[in-house]
Amino acid sequence: MKRFLGFIIIIEAIAASAFAQTQMPVQPETISVSGTARVSVAPDRFTFVAGVQTAGPSVDAAVNENNAKTASVIAALKKAGATDRDIRTSNFSIYPQQDYREGQLPRILGYQVSNNITVTRANIAEAGKLLQAAISAGVNTSSGLQFEVSDPARGRDQGLKAAFDDARSKASALAQAAGRTVGRAISISEGTQPAPPMPFPRVMAMKAEAQSVSEVPVESGAQELTFNVAVVFELR
Repeated sequence: MKRFLGFIIIIEAIAASAFAQTQMPVQPETISVSGTARVSVAPDRFTFVAGVQTAGPSVDAAVNENNAKTASVIAALKKAGATDRDIRTSNFSIYPQQDYREGQLPRILGYQVSNNITVTRANIAEAGKLLQAAISAGVNTSSGLQFEVSDPARGRDQGLKAAFDDARSKASALAQAAGRTVGRAISISEGTQPAPPMPFPRVMAMKAEAQSVSEVPVESGAQELTFNVAVVFELR
């Protein structure tokens, strides 16, 4: 009797194991690929840095001259269309101008004062006009003219779809080479990388003397956004 009961228990255990195996989901075979797409978007915002450098025999003299010229530049920018929100002071510095001679302590000859203003404006067409206004008002250093896309979502949907299509195309080619076909997408992850701004100003010259300055010609060009996706497809 005991032998019979043991035989029954073994049969039940085998049956339970077989049933459990039939209930376990079968993991599909997969193929992992990446897709890339690039979308060109026209910039809608520009930024540049305009600076005023002055020198004087004393700190007070150099600062006072710089303050007067910087105030004129700010007033000229606002008259040309910039608002308080478009203009911010990005750097202010004072450096002694020293005479170095061998065997002697440095001798201070005067002081140099620099005040940099960063201008950011949403109307691309006004870039040249604002540069012209700043230079005419006394700016003698300038740098960093850049054109930007203010809304990162612009071109996103188009770029992500194109990147996914690129990934599926790669997966299909690999599957075909292996005599298989591609099924549904099992997982998708994405990452977006904006390329460095492409446009550059054609002219960025400063006028040392107060005289009539023509409008600075600039070209905004286009900014290229790169979209990347990683997709895992079912392999049939």
